[in-house]
Amino acid sequence: MRLTDHDASFLYAETASAPMHGASIAVVEGEIDFDAFKAHIASRLHLIPRYRQRLAFVPFNIAHPKWVDDPAFDLDHHVRHHALPAGSTLEDAIEAGMKLNEALLSRERPLWKFYLISGVPELTVLFCLGHHAMVDGASGIDISLVLFDLQASPKPLPPPEKPWQPAAMPSPMELATEAARETADRWAGQAQQRGNTSERAELLRRAAESMTRFLSEPVLTAPWNRAMVGPRRLFAWRKLSFASFRDIRRVFGGTVNDVVLALVTEAAARYLVAHNERTEGQHLRIMVPVSVRREDEHGALGNRVSGIFPVFDAKSLTAVERLKKVRWETEHIKQQREAQAMELMMETMPAFPPVTMAPTLLVGTPMDPTALAARFPLPVPPEFAPRLPMVGYNFTCTNVPGVQTTQYLLGHPIRDTLAVLMLSGNVGYGVAVVSYNQNLYFNLVSDPRLMPDIEGMADGIVQVFEELYSAAKVADAEDAAA
Repeated sequence: MRLTDHDASFLYAETASAPMHGASIAVVEGEIDFDAFKAHIASRLHLIPRYRQRLAFVPFNIAHPKWVDDPAFDLDHHVRHHALPAGSTLEDAIEAGMKLNEALLSRERPLWKFYLISGVPELTVLFCLGHHAMVDGASGIDISLVLFDLQASPKPLPPPEKPWQPAAMPSPMELATEAARETADRWAGQAQQRGNTSERAELLRRAAESMTRFLSEPVLTAPWNRAMVGPRRLFAWRKLSFASFRDIRRVFGGTVNDVVLALVTEAAARYLVAHNERTEGQHLRIMVPVSVRREDEHGALGNRVSGIFPVFDAKSLTAVERLKKVRWETEHIKQQREAQAMELMMETMPAFPPVTMAPTLLVGTPMDPTALAARFPLPVPPEFAPRLPMVGYNFTCTNVPGVQTTQYLLGHPIRDTLAVLMLSGNVGYGVAVVSYNQNLYFNLVSDPRLMPDIEGMADGIVQVFEELYSAAKVADAEDAAA
């Protein structure tokens, strides 16, 4: 199976400072034996064929790479044990995992890796890395349903019908010939396509308007946007009750996603105020991924994501007023069908000729042109240096619906499920929100050069939540008394 333009874009955008893999973190109750864990993964590999496939690159990159069986597949390369000193804390384990997460995944092997981190009393921490060319957030949840159980003592899974035998790697000539044939077939198919319907034309017009706003309506350059990201990452997380978000939504209207967006936007605005940023008359733009995966695509890997780009006042507001602003903006975006418009635009835009991206395939090799910049990142401009307006978005906030009951690993309950978002370009801060077992987890990641006090941002999210929840309870009490 050949990578789509969208999947391949994550390979081409990757640098030594900006790996394009995400990570999920499972905090498991109890101390799990590593050999038992590796045997557990081995017993389920046949249910995730992509985990035994690697990329085959076409000569001269005349087409995107394709997934093929890895004849040299070795589970030892992908399931690793990282032992911390006995008595380590959960924070120690997450910090160690974040350090392990900084390295690029090898493109000569399947693009995933698990680290089982031991040494924390009565806990096991599991870091699951997967390249974005292979998996997005929604398909990552699907994978968790294969690797983890919904019962402490599940029925044994049936073994594969026959032992796995990898297909032979295609030769460079076979890869080039196949790519040339596919390209010719695609051109022939495009020539036979009908013209756009009026609905498609209208969606494309709206998508063009959205992209034009990036240039015509620049936003504030936040502290975390002042320089290109380096290779290091900080991580912070907060756990909040899902039921509380439903209560807020019931009182003030909107959706749970609106409440989430209100929290992260207002926390960012207050962060700016705390760092003496001028916010009056300024705006923040947020990239919000939107899954366009259909019901019949559950279990399929790859990326099925569009996005919207809401713009908000950068000045601080009350929590209730912020939620009102978010509701208005997201409702306007829904009416404009911006997510559908952006998806259609990505589908209909002329594909980037893969051959022009051939130099990016050196990333991760001994000739990696980005390795020097990762070892010696450019200095961050001083606070007093002038900043140009930001053309783009300030940070990403993705919200991934997860499993709303307890999952188990080898009979041990998974207490918490966290997520680590990728950073790239000059976007040195991002938020991944994951729901699990009736809780919402706010997972923050930053470049420490651009946002060293990530805990302050996380505390800000909790502060806005508490204000909004308190206001909802007051409004509830007033309605009950009326």
